[in-house]
Amino acid sequence: MLQDSVKKLDDQSAWLQVYIRSSEKQKQLYKRTLMVVVISQIFGGAGLAAGITVGALLAQDMLGTDSVTGLPTALFTLGSAGAALLVGRLSQRFGRRSGLAAGFLAGGIGAIGVVISALLNSIFLLFISLLIYGAGSATNLQARYAGTDLANRAQRAKAVSMAMVSTTFGAVAGPNLVDVMGEFAISIGIPSLAGPFILAATAYLLAGLVLLIFLRPDPFIVAKAIADTQTNNSLLEEKSTVLSINRRGIFAGASVMVLTQFVMTSIMTMTPIHMGHHGHGLNEVGLVIGFHIGAMYLPSLVTGFLVDKIGRVTMAIASGVTLLATGILSAMGPADSMVVLITALVLLGLGWNFGLISGTAILVDATSPATRAKTQGSVDVLIALSGALGGGLSGIVVAYSSYAALSIAGAVLSLLLIPIIIFATRKERKVEKITVTENSKHF
Repeated sequence: MLQDSVKKLDDQSAWLQVYIRSSEKQKQLYKRTLMVVVISQIFGGAGLAAGITVGALLAQDMLGTDSVTGLPTALFTLGSAGAALLVGRLSQRFGRRSGLAAGFLAGGIGAIGVVISALLNSIFLLFISLLIYGAGSATNLQARYAGTDLANRAQRAKAVSMAMVSTTFGAVAGPNLVDVMGEFAISIGIPSLAGPFILAATAYLLAGLVLLIFLRPDPFIVAKAIADTQTNNSLLEEKSTVLSINRRGIFAGASVMVLTQFVMTSIMTMTPIHMGHHGHGLNEVGLVIGFHIGAMYLPSLVTGFLVDKIGRVTMAIASGVTLLATGILSAMGPADSMVVLITALVLLGLGWNFGLISGTAILVDATSPATRAKTQGSVDVLIALSGALGGGLSGIVVAYSSYAALSIAGAVLSLLLIPIIIFATRKERKVEKITVTENSKHF
């Protein structure tokens, strides 16, 4: 057995050397990685859409009250926080393939649990299942990092955008299959609102299998090996090893993503309930959420180009301005107008898109492979927790005030993005150099 382990390590070292020494091989793996991530994200997007579209409605139906309808979003985003941490740690230790596949498979199991809870009318099982289902959401978000592992600085935002735009196909189709999946669920004796979670379970499981089977060689393992080789060369030449840590960049990137997630989740969570109170049916809810999710992901290729071309900071500020416009329109627009609702939710998705891609690029720029996946996982925990907080508070705000008040609060919070990003980048980013030791653990 020991001989087999040694042989396995030797084999891994041999194929890693091929990629370390060949820039052409690195380019080929970069393209292959993007292709595999794109395919998995198509399925992942379909899985993500179920919770967004009918999660609150399912809870409202089972609980019989509006005051806790933000709880499903809070639960699956809370679950995604824990999953983000685990996926980040797994990815850091074993590579993207293991971390991402495990996350998507867990999300699929959670979606199956939601279907069973609806069938049994079990609130306890629903809440537990939503927590587990959140793993799919976290993984869907973290998959964007896989494309950046072998990308240079000028490619990073575009690599993120390619992963995100592919999510559009599944994410837009999902809400518009609400009625179809509802009818299918009824035909097999399951409550109609659980129907989309049948689609989610299938989609997440397929996404996990695609990554498990095809994400080889693992791009993160290759990227770490390349970085280690460069570090060793530096050690031989300079007798010291340094690791650059850009704390300003980490703070700036994390702040942008956390704040945009909070504002987006708060308004998005209560929009289906708001529409239901003003006579809109499930088809119309699906249409509005479909446009919203499309705006979250479809513009990504253009956003990635702009982030790489005109700058991370400029696009982060554009995110705050766009979310401000969303809050004002949502608060002041007539609730019975589909045009206003679609426009507001499109702007909401677009503002989130600007913030996530610019924030991700800032974060990747600020980290090195030695701690990158762990740092990314830790930041995604904060993103998920902000979403959980936003989803949980949104139901309370609307129950005791109004949807308009919630929207205005979102508009005010979005303005915070501008001073935060300006403060974090007003001076040349300070790069701290520390000696790499066994205790050099960050985030």
